[in-house]
Amino acid sequence: MIVIADLHIHGKYSRATSVNMNISEITRFSQIKGLTLVGTGDFTHPKWLRELKEDLTEVHETGLYKPAKFPESPVWFMITGEVSTVFTFNGETKRVHHVILTPSIEVAEQINDRLSRYGDLESDGRPTLNISAAHLVEDVMEFSKDNMVFPAHAWTPWFSVFGAFSGFDRMEDCYQDMTKHIYALETGLSSNPPMNWRLSVLDRFTLLSNSDSHSSWPWRIGREANLFEVKHLTYWEIVDAIKKKDAGGLRLTIETDPAYGKYHWSGHRACGVSLPPAEAIKLGNRCPVCHKRLTKGVEQRVEELADRPYGFKPPNSPGYIHLLPLSEVLAAVLETDSPNSQKVWNAYDMLTSRFGNEYAVLMDAPFKEIAKIASPIIAEAIIRVREGRVKVIPGYDGVYGQIIIFPEKGIGAAKEAEAEVEKAKRKENKNTRQKSLADFFQSSPHCSLDLS
Repeated sequence: MIVIADLHIHGKYSRATSVNMNISEITRFSQIKGLTLVGTGDFTHPKWLRELKEDLTEVHETGLYKPAKFPESPVWFMITGEVSTVFTFNGETKRVHHVILTPSIEVAEQINDRLSRYGDLESDGRPTLNISAAHLVEDVMEFSKDNMVFPAHAWTPWFSVFGAFSGFDRMEDCYQDMTKHIYALETGLSSNPPMNWRLSVLDRFTLLSNSDSHSSWPWRIGREANLFEVKHLTYWEIVDAIKKKDAGGLRLTIETDPAYGKYHWSGHRACGVSLPPAEAIKLGNRCPVCHKRLTKGVEQRVEELADRPYGFKPPNSPGYIHLLPLSEVLAAVLETDSPNSQKVWNAYDMLTSRFGNEYAVLMDAPFKEIAKIASPIIAEAIIRVREGRVKVIPGYDGVYGQIIIFPEKGIGAAKEAEAEVEKAKRKENKNTRQKSLADFFQSSPHCSLDLS
Protein backbone atom coordinates (compact mmCIF):
# COMPACT_ATOMS: atom_id res chain seq x y z
CA MET A 1 0.00 0.00 0.00
CA ILE A 2 1.34 3.40 -1.01
CA VAL A 3 0.97 6.14 1.59
CA ILE A 4 1.94 9.76 0.92
CA ALA A 5 2.28 11.50 4.26
CA ASP A 6 2.76 15.11 5.34
CA LEU A 7 3.41 14.78 9.06
CA HIS A 8 4.08 18.42 9.98
CA ILE A 9 1.44 21.12 9.48
CA HIS A 10 -0.20 23.69 11.75
CA GLY A 11 -3.73 24.30 12.97
CA LYS A 12 -5.51 27.65 13.01
CA TYR A 13 -4.29 28.54 16.51
CA SER A 14 -0.66 28.84 15.43
CA ARG A 15 0.75 32.26 14.67
CA ALA A 16 0.64 33.40 11.05
CA THR A 17 -1.69 30.53 10.17
CA SER A 18 -4.87 30.69 8.11
CA VAL A 19 -8.12 30.76 10.10
CA ASN A 20 -9.35 28.15 7.61
CA MET A 21 -6.90 25.54 8.87
CA ASN A 22 -9.59 23.29 10.29
CA ILE A 23 -10.10 19.55 9.78
CA SER A 24 -12.68 20.00 7.01
CA GLU A 25 -10.47 22.28 4.92
CA ILE A 26 -7.34 20.25 5.58
CA THR A 27 -9.19 17.11 4.51
CA ARG A 28 -10.54 18.75 1.37
CA PHE A 29 -7.25 20.05 0.05
CA SER A 30 -5.21 17.05 1.21
CA GLN A 31 -7.42 14.85 -0.96
CA ILE A 32 -7.01 17.17 -3.94
CA LYS A 33 -3.25 17.16 -3.36
CA GLY A 34 -3.12 13.35 -3.18
CA LEU A 35 -2.10 12.97 0.46
CA THR A 36 -3.07 9.78 2.26
CA LEU A 37 -1.92 10.71 5.75
CA VAL A 38 -1.68 14.16 7.36
CA GLY A 39 -0.43 15.23 10.75
CA THR A 40 -2.94 17.20 12.78
CA GLY A 41 -0.29 19.58 14.04
CA ASP A 42 -0.54 21.52 17.28
CA PHE A 43 -2.04 18.88 19.59
CA THR A 44 -0.52 20.85 22.48
CA HIS A 45 -3.03 23.69 22.02
CA PRO A 46 -6.09 23.12 24.26
CA LYS A 47 -8.65 24.58 21.85
CA TRP A 48 -7.23 22.72 18.85
CA LEU A 49 -7.17 19.46 20.80
CA ARG A 50 -10.85 19.93 21.68
CA GLU A 51 -11.61 20.41 17.99
CA LEU A 52 -9.63 17.29 17.14
CA LYS A 53 -11.75 15.31 19.61
CA GLU A 54 -14.92 16.59 17.93
CA ASP A 55 -13.82 16.41 14.31
CA LEU A 56 -11.85 13.16 14.22
CA THR A 57 -12.89 9.56 14.77
CA GLU A 58 -10.35 7.00 15.93
CA VAL A 59 -9.95 3.95 13.69
CA HIS A 60 -9.68 0.87 15.88
CA GLU A 61 -6.21 -0.61 16.32
CA THR A 62 -4.54 1.75 13.84
CA GLY A 63 -3.36 4.62 16.05
CA LEU A 64 -4.82 6.90 13.37
CA TYR A 65 -8.00 8.91 12.80
CA LYS A 66 -10.49 9.73 10.05
CA PRO A 67 -12.44 12.98 9.65
CA ALA A 68 -15.78 12.49 11.41
CA LYS A 69 -17.75 14.50 8.84
CA PHE A 70 -16.12 12.75 5.88
CA PRO A 71 -15.61 9.10 6.90
CA GLU A 72 -15.36 7.98 3.27
CA SER A 73 -12.49 10.38 2.55
CA PRO A 74 -9.20 8.65 1.67
CA VAL A 75 -7.40 11.07 4.02
CA TRP A 76 -6.22 9.80 7.42
CA PHE A 77 -4.84 11.82 10.32
CA MET A 78 -2.01 11.23 12.78
CA ILE A 79 -1.86 13.15 16.07
CA THR A 80 1.18 15.43 15.79
CA GLY A 81 2.54 18.68 17.14
CA GLU A 82 5.53 21.01 17.09
CA VAL A 83 7.09 22.69 20.10
CA SER A 84 9.86 25.22 20.53
CA THR A 85 12.42 24.69 23.29
CA VAL A 86 14.58 27.51 24.66
CA PHE A 87 17.48 26.56 26.92
CA THR A 88 21.12 27.30 27.70
CA PHE A 89 24.03 25.13 26.58
CA ASN A 90 27.65 26.04 27.37
CA GLY A 91 26.59 29.59 28.21
CA GLU A 92 24.71 30.12 24.93
CA THR A 93 20.96 30.35 24.39
CA LYS A 94 19.64 27.61 22.12
CA ARG A 95 16.29 27.64 20.33
CA VAL A 96 15.21 24.40 18.69
CA HIS A 97 11.90 23.24 17.22
CA HIS A 98 10.79 19.60 17.44
CA VAL A 99 7.99 17.53 15.88
CA ILE A 100 6.15 15.06 18.14
CA LEU A 101 4.16 12.05 16.88
CA THR A 102 1.83 10.13 19.17
CA PRO A 103 -0.63 7.26 18.59
CA SER A 104 -3.66 8.67 20.39
CA ILE A 105 -5.40 11.75 21.72
CA GLU A 106 -5.28 10.19 25.18
CA VAL A 107 -1.48 10.03 25.15
CA ALA A 108 -1.41 13.57 23.72
CA GLU A 109 -3.37 14.77 26.74
CA GLN A 110 -0.84 13.17 29.08
CA ILE A 111 2.00 14.87 27.21
CA ASN A 112 0.19 18.21 27.41
CA ASP A 113 -0.31 17.87 31.15
CA ARG A 114 3.46 17.50 31.57
CA LEU A 115 4.53 20.16 29.07
CA SER A 116 2.21 22.75 30.61
CA ARG A 117 4.74 22.98 33.44
CA TYR A 118 7.28 24.58 31.09
CA GLY A 119 5.22 27.15 29.19
CA ASP A 120 1.80 28.49 28.26
CA LEU A 121 0.27 25.97 25.86
CA GLU A 122 -2.60 28.34 25.01
CA SER A 123 -0.30 31.10 23.77
CA ASP A 124 0.46 29.48 20.41
CA GLY A 125 -0.20 26.30 18.47
CA ARG A 126 3.54 25.81 18.56
CA PRO A 127 4.28 26.68 22.19
CA THR A 128 7.60 27.92 23.54
CA LEU A 129 8.86 25.78 26.42
CA ASN A 130 11.61 26.57 28.90
CA ILE A 131 13.07 23.10 28.80
CA SER A 132 16.09 21.46 27.18
CA ALA A 133 15.72 19.27 24.10
CA ALA A 134 16.90 16.23 26.06
CA HIS A 135 14.40 16.89 28.85
CA LEU A 136 11.60 17.24 26.28
CA VAL A 137 12.39 13.86 24.73
CA GLU A 138 12.67 12.21 28.12
CA ASP A 139 9.26 13.51 29.19
CA VAL A 140 7.54 12.60 25.91
CA MET A 141 8.96 9.07 25.85
CA GLU A 142 7.93 8.51 29.47
CA PHE A 143 4.27 8.30 28.46
CA SER A 144 4.62 5.85 25.59
CA LYS A 145 7.51 4.04 23.91
CA ASP A 146 5.53 4.50 20.69
CA ASN A 147 5.91 8.29 20.75
CA MET A 148 8.44 9.83 18.40
CA VAL A 149 10.35 13.11 18.48
CA PHE A 150 12.55 14.51 15.73
CA PRO A 151 14.05 17.94 14.99
CA ALA A 152 11.90 20.16 12.77
CA HIS A 153 13.33 21.95 9.70
CA ALA A 154 16.80 20.99 10.92
CA TRP A 155 18.78 23.65 9.02
CA THR A 156 16.66 26.79 9.23
CA PRO A 157 18.87 29.66 10.50
CA TRP A 158 16.64 30.25 13.51
CA PHE A 159 14.96 27.70 15.77
CA SER A 160 16.57 24.50 14.50
CA VAL A 161 19.02 21.85 15.64
CA PHE A 162 21.73 22.94 13.15
CA GLY A 163 20.59 26.55 12.81
CA ALA A 164 23.32 29.09 12.12
CA PHE A 165 22.17 31.45 14.89
CA SER A 166 21.05 29.28 17.81
CA GLY A 167 21.67 25.66 16.89
CA PHE A 168 24.34 23.01 17.38
CA ASP A 169 27.08 21.38 15.33
CA ARG A 170 26.17 17.89 16.52
CA MET A 171 22.87 16.12 17.16
CA GLU A 172 24.35 14.62 20.34
CA ASP A 173 25.04 18.05 21.81
CA CYS A 174 21.40 18.97 21.39
CA TYR A 175 19.72 15.81 22.64
CA GLN A 176 22.47 14.51 24.95
CA ASP A 177 21.73 10.99 26.26
CA MET A 178 18.25 11.14 24.72
CA THR A 179 19.75 11.01 21.21
CA LYS A 180 19.08 7.27 21.41
CA HIS A 181 15.40 8.09 20.91
CA ILE A 182 15.98 10.31 17.85
CA TYR A 183 15.55 8.32 14.64
CA ALA A 184 14.96 11.04 12.08
CA LEU A 185 15.35 14.67 11.14
CA GLU A 186 13.23 16.91 8.96
CA THR A 187 15.26 18.41 6.14
CA GLY A 188 13.15 21.57 5.67
CA LEU A 189 12.42 23.42 2.43
CA SER A 190 15.92 24.84 2.02
CA SER A 191 17.77 21.51 2.12
CA ASN A 192 17.34 18.12 0.47
CA PRO A 193 18.78 14.60 0.95
CA PRO A 194 21.98 15.17 -1.11
CA MET A 195 22.87 18.12 1.11
CA ASN A 196 22.33 16.06 4.28
CA TRP A 197 24.22 13.07 2.86
CA ARG A 198 27.34 15.24 2.95
CA LEU A 199 27.48 14.74 6.74
CA SER A 200 28.55 11.24 7.71
CA VAL A 201 27.27 11.83 11.27
CA LEU A 202 23.72 11.94 9.89
CA ASP A 203 23.89 8.52 8.24
CA ARG A 204 21.99 6.82 11.03
CA PHE A 205 19.04 9.22 10.87
CA THR A 206 16.10 8.90 8.48
CA LEU A 207 15.55 12.02 6.39
CA LEU A 208 11.93 13.19 6.39
CA SER A 209 10.30 15.97 4.41
CA ASN A 210 7.11 17.75 5.42
CA SER A 211 5.41 20.97 4.41
CA ASP A 212 5.27 22.77 7.80
CA SER A 213 2.22 24.33 6.18
CA HIS A 214 0.31 27.21 7.75
CA SER A 215 -2.36 27.08 5.05
CA SER A 216 -4.48 24.38 3.42
CA TRP A 217 -3.92 25.75 -0.09
CA PRO A 218 -2.40 23.08 -2.35
CA TRP A 219 0.71 25.18 -3.03
CA ARG A 220 1.48 24.94 0.69
CA ILE A 221 0.14 21.70 2.16
CA GLY A 222 1.98 18.65 0.86
CA ARG A 223 4.59 20.72 -1.00
CA GLU A 224 7.02 18.31 0.69
CA ALA A 225 6.00 14.84 1.82
CA ASN A 226 7.07 11.23 2.41
CA LEU A 227 6.10 8.22 0.33
CA PHE A 228 5.82 4.99 2.31
CA GLU A 229 5.06 1.47 1.17
CA VAL A 230 3.37 -0.49 3.98
CA LYS A 231 1.24 -3.61 4.32
CA HIS A 232 -1.36 -1.86 6.46
CA LEU A 233 -1.86 1.82 7.24
CA THR A 234 -1.24 2.12 10.97
CA TYR A 235 0.67 4.52 13.17
CA TRP A 236 3.08 1.76 14.12
CA GLU A 237 3.95 0.73 10.55
CA ILE A 238 4.73 4.35 9.64
CA VAL A 239 6.86 4.88 12.75
CA ASP A 240 8.57 1.52 12.26
CA ALA A 241 9.49 2.43 8.69
CA ILE A 242 11.05 5.66 9.99
CA LYS A 243 12.96 3.86 12.72
CA LYS A 244 14.34 1.19 10.39
CA LYS A 245 15.41 3.72 7.74
CA ASP A 246 14.43 1.03 5.25
CA ALA A 247 14.13 2.05 1.61
CA GLY A 248 11.50 -0.67 1.31
CA GLY A 249 9.31 1.12 3.88
CA LEU A 250 10.10 4.78 3.29
CA ARG A 251 10.54 4.64 -0.47
CA LEU A 252 11.28 8.29 -1.13
CA THR A 253 10.72 11.86 -0.05
CA ILE A 254 9.00 14.46 -2.19
CA GLU A 255 11.11 17.61 -2.12
CA THR A 256 10.89 21.07 -3.51
CA ASP A 257 14.15 22.18 -5.10
CA PRO A 258 16.05 23.43 -2.02
CA ALA A 259 16.76 26.67 -3.85
CA TYR A 260 13.00 27.31 -3.65
CA GLY A 261 13.26 27.52 0.15
CA LYS A 262 13.40 30.87 1.91
CA TYR A 263 16.85 30.36 3.42
CA HIS A 264 18.84 28.45 0.82
CA TRP A 265 21.45 31.11 0.07
CA SER A 266 22.95 33.65 2.44
CA GLY A 267 21.68 37.18 2.04
CA HIS A 268 20.13 40.38 3.31
CA ARG A 269 16.53 40.93 2.27
CA ALA A 270 16.45 44.66 3.07
CA CYS A 271 19.21 45.30 0.54
CA GLY A 272 18.15 42.65 -1.96
CA VAL A 273 21.49 40.87 -1.57
CA SER A 274 21.67 37.11 -2.26
CA LEU A 275 24.97 35.22 -2.23
CA PRO A 276 26.21 31.64 -2.65
CA PRO A 277 28.44 30.30 0.16
CA ALA A 278 31.82 31.14 -1.41
CA GLU A 279 30.90 34.78 -2.02
CA ALA A 280 29.31 35.23 1.41
CA ILE A 281 32.43 33.84 3.10
CA LYS A 282 34.67 36.08 0.97
CA LEU A 283 32.73 39.09 2.26
CA GLY A 284 33.04 37.96 5.86
CA ASN A 285 29.28 37.26 5.96
CA ARG A 286 28.61 40.98 5.80
CA CYS A 287 26.16 42.68 3.42
CA PRO A 288 28.17 44.48 0.69
CA VAL A 289 25.59 47.29 0.67
CA CYS A 290 24.99 48.15 4.35
CA HIS A 291 27.67 45.96 6.00
CA LYS A 292 25.21 44.39 8.43
CA ARG A 293 25.45 40.70 9.19
CA LEU A 294 24.01 38.42 6.51
CA THR A 295 21.44 35.77 7.32
CA LYS A 296 23.54 32.68 6.78
CA GLY A 297 21.88 30.36 4.28
CA VAL A 298 21.37 26.63 4.67
CA GLU A 299 23.78 25.78 1.85
CA GLN A 300 26.56 27.69 3.60
CA ARG A 301 25.74 26.09 6.96
CA VAL A 302 25.88 22.61 5.41
CA GLU A 303 29.22 23.50 3.84
CA GLU A 304 30.58 24.36 7.31
CA LEU A 305 29.68 20.97 8.78
CA ALA A 306 30.08 18.66 5.78
CA ASP A 307 32.82 16.03 5.61
CA ARG A 308 31.88 14.65 2.18
CA PRO A 309 31.69 16.08 -1.32
CA TYR A 310 28.40 16.85 -3.00
CA GLY A 311 27.09 13.77 -4.81
CA PHE A 312 27.87 11.14 -2.17
CA LYS A 313 24.93 8.85 -1.34
CA PRO A 314 24.97 6.45 1.63
CA PRO A 315 24.02 2.89 0.62
CA ASN A 316 20.37 1.82 1.03
CA SER A 317 19.12 5.34 1.51
CA PRO A 318 15.52 6.12 0.48
CA GLY A 319 15.23 8.00 -2.78
CA TYR A 320 13.89 11.48 -3.41
CA ILE A 321 12.22 13.41 -6.18
CA HIS A 322 12.19 17.16 -6.76
CA LEU A 323 8.78 18.67 -7.49
CA LEU A 324 7.23 22.10 -7.32
CA PRO A 325 3.61 22.85 -6.40
CA LEU A 326 1.41 22.56 -9.50
CA SER A 327 -0.24 25.90 -8.76
CA GLU A 328 3.17 27.60 -8.73
CA VAL A 329 4.11 25.95 -12.02
CA LEU A 330 0.85 27.04 -13.63
CA ALA A 331 1.22 30.59 -12.29
CA ALA A 332 4.72 30.80 -13.79
CA VAL A 333 3.62 29.48 -17.20
CA LEU A 334 0.43 31.53 -17.33
CA GLU A 335 2.37 34.59 -16.12
CA THR A 336 -0.02 35.45 -13.30
CA ASP A 337 1.02 37.16 -10.08
CA SER A 338 -0.55 34.61 -7.77
CA PRO A 339 -1.21 30.85 -7.65
CA ASN A 340 -4.62 31.84 -6.30
CA SER A 341 -5.72 33.53 -9.54
CA GLN A 342 -8.81 32.24 -11.33
CA LYS A 343 -6.72 31.51 -14.41
CA VAL A 344 -4.53 29.14 -12.38
CA TRP A 345 -7.49 27.53 -10.61
CA ASN A 346 -9.22 26.81 -13.92
CA ALA A 347 -6.20 24.90 -15.24
CA TYR A 348 -5.57 23.26 -11.86
CA ASP A 349 -9.15 22.00 -11.56
CA MET A 350 -9.14 20.58 -15.09
CA LEU A 351 -5.93 18.65 -14.49
CA THR A 352 -6.69 17.30 -11.02
CA SER A 353 -10.23 16.32 -12.07
CA ARG A 354 -8.87 14.31 -14.99
CA PHE A 355 -5.96 12.61 -13.22
CA GLY A 356 -7.36 12.34 -9.69
CA ASN A 357 -5.03 14.59 -7.69
CA GLU A 358 -2.04 16.90 -7.96
CA TYR A 359 0.64 14.30 -7.30
CA ALA A 360 -0.74 12.14 -10.12
CA VAL A 361 -0.48 15.13 -12.46
CA LEU A 362 3.05 16.02 -11.41
CA MET A 363 4.50 12.51 -11.24
CA ASP A 364 2.65 10.25 -13.67
CA ALA A 365 0.31 11.98 -16.13
CA PRO A 366 1.46 11.50 -19.79
CA PHE A 367 2.50 14.53 -21.82
CA LYS A 368 -0.12 13.96 -24.52
CA GLU A 369 -2.96 13.68 -22.02
CA ILE A 370 -1.91 16.85 -20.19
CA ALA A 371 -1.60 18.71 -23.50
CA LYS A 372 -5.12 17.67 -24.54
CA ILE A 373 -6.65 18.95 -21.33
CA ALA A 374 -4.57 22.07 -20.74
CA SER A 375 -2.02 23.03 -23.41
CA PRO A 376 1.29 21.77 -24.84
CA ILE A 377 3.24 24.45 -22.99
CA ILE A 378 1.68 23.48 -19.65
CA ALA A 379 2.40 19.83 -20.43
CA GLU A 380 6.03 20.65 -21.23
CA ALA A 381 6.36 22.65 -18.01
CA ILE A 382 5.08 19.72 -15.91
CA ILE A 383 7.42 17.27 -17.65
CA ARG A 384 10.36 19.63 -17.05
CA VAL A 385 9.50 19.73 -13.35
CA ARG A 386 9.19 15.93 -13.25
CA GLU A 387 12.55 15.43 -14.97
CA GLY A 388 14.39 18.00 -12.91
CA ARG A 389 14.90 20.43 -15.79
CA VAL A 390 13.41 23.42 -13.98
CA LYS A 391 15.74 25.98 -12.46
CA VAL A 392 15.18 28.20 -9.47
CA ILE A 393 16.79 31.49 -8.48
CA PRO A 394 17.75 30.65 -4.88
CA GLY A 395 15.72 31.99 -1.98
CA TYR A 396 17.44 33.93 0.81
CA ASP A 397 16.72 35.66 4.12
CA GLY A 398 12.99 34.82 4.13
CA VAL A 399 12.42 35.30 0.38
CA TYR A 400 11.20 32.29 -1.58
CA GLY A 401 13.17 31.18 -4.63
CA GLN A 402 11.93 32.15 -8.09
CA ILE A 403 10.93 29.43 -10.55
CA ILE A 404 12.44 29.48 -14.04
CA ILE A 405 10.65 27.06 -16.34
CA PHE A 406 11.28 28.42 -19.84
CA PRO A 407 14.22 30.82 -19.60
CA GLU A 408 14.74 30.57 -23.36
CA LYS A 409 11.25 32.03 -23.82
CA GLY A 410 11.35 34.45 -20.91
CA ILE A 411 8.47 32.59 -19.26
CA GLY A 412 8.42 31.80 -15.57
CA ALA A 413 11.08 34.33 -14.55
CA ALA A 414 13.32 37.02 -15.97
CA LYS A 415 15.31 35.70 -18.91
CA GLU A 416 18.47 37.41 -17.66
CA ALA A 417 18.42 35.30 -14.51
CA GLU A 418 19.50 32.11 -16.26
CA ALA A 419 23.15 33.12 -16.57
CA GLU A 420 23.37 33.85 -12.85
CA VAL A 421 21.76 30.55 -11.92
CA GLU A 422 23.98 28.61 -14.31
CA LYS A 423 27.08 30.21 -12.83
CA ALA A 424 26.10 29.18 -9.29
CA LYS A 425 24.81 25.72 -10.18
CA ARG A 426 27.01 22.81 -9.16
CA LYS A 427 28.54 20.65 -11.85
CA GLU A 428 26.26 17.71 -12.45
CA ASN A 429 26.11 14.89 -14.95
CA LYS A 430 24.16 16.40 -17.83
CA ASN A 431 22.92 12.99 -18.89
CA THR A 432 21.27 12.28 -15.54
CA ARG A 433 17.50 12.56 -15.65
CA GLN A 434 15.49 12.76 -12.45
CA LYS A 435 13.44 9.61 -12.01
CA SER A 436 9.70 9.66 -12.38
CA LEU A 437 7.77 8.00 -9.58
CA ALA A 438 7.21 4.84 -11.60
CA ASP A 439 10.99 4.32 -11.84
CA PHE A 440 11.18 3.88 -8.07
CA PHE A 441 8.73 0.97 -8.16
CA GLN A 442 10.09 -1.10 -11.03
CA SER A 443 12.01 -3.15 -8.47
CA SER A 444 8.89 -3.75 -6.36
CA PRO A 445 6.67 -6.29 -8.19
CA HIS A 446 4.31 -6.53 -5.21
CA CYS A 447 3.49 -2.83 -5.27
CA SER A 448 0.47 -1.61 -7.18
CA LEU A 449 1.10 2.06 -7.85
CA ASP A 450 -2.02 4.14 -8.24
CA LEU A 451 -1.97 7.77 -7.19
CA SER A 452 -5.45 8.57 -8.43
